[in-house]
Amino acid sequence: MPAVKERTGLTGNQLKLIAMVTMTLDHVGLMLLPQYPILRILGRLAFPIYAYMIAEGCTYTHNKRNYLLRMLTLGLLCQVAYFGAMGSLYQCILITFSLSAALIWTLEWGEAQENRVMGILGVTGAFLGAWFLCCTLPRLLPGTDYGIDYGFFGVCLPVLIWIGRNRGEKLALLTLGLVLVAAEFAGNQWYALLTVPLLALYNGERGKYAIGRLFYIYYPVHLVVIYGIGMLLSR
Repeated sequence: MPAVKERTGLTGNQLKLIAMVTMTLDHVGLMLLPQYPILRILGRLAFPIYAYMIAEGCTYTHNKRNYLLRMLTLGLLCQVAYFGAMGSLYQCILITFSLSAALIWTLEWGEAQENRVMGILGVTGAFLGAWFLCCTLPRLLPGTDYGIDYGFFGVCLPVLIWIGRNRGEKLALLTLGLVLVAAEFAGNQWYALLTVPLLALYNGERGKYAIGRLFYIYYPVHLVVIYGIGMLLSR
């Protein structure tokens, strides 16, 4: 029996590890070493990779409810911690991606509706709700730092990737989404486009081990460690 030939390229696990490392460098640059802008530049690679993996997760997960609840619950717990530690209302990336997943599955639900009017109204309402949280609510809370990480276009990035029917379309829509995000936030955000050729190497395979949930542990832990180091250095 001939050996099964492994696909060349990067697995989902390898891309997630790259995103984890670059996310850590980004947060170190933000909170500990702002004098080294290269750390923030490298950090621009993390968001697009995670956005692509969220789109993949929403496509292949066997339990949509648990997938969303796990991400949203951790996001809300992080927000409680942020508010307690810094009085911050700024919504973390887990809230961004929770909104992304909700929009993706609303689109999926809308496509399955026999009543097309009902489907269109539901999808439109979901996107208007996301727009309100990202763009309108910050204006209604002046004097606070409330905002959704990466804004409305950041929320829509995994949705755009999910809409793509093949790798070429996904990469094209990823590029479009990154341009929209960069046009809104400018600065180092343009470096996120460097992720497109990296994601072109994705071979569509998960990898040997299921490490998807590692992020849910690593995300709050690395923030606590970096925050703790910052507190020690500020004494």
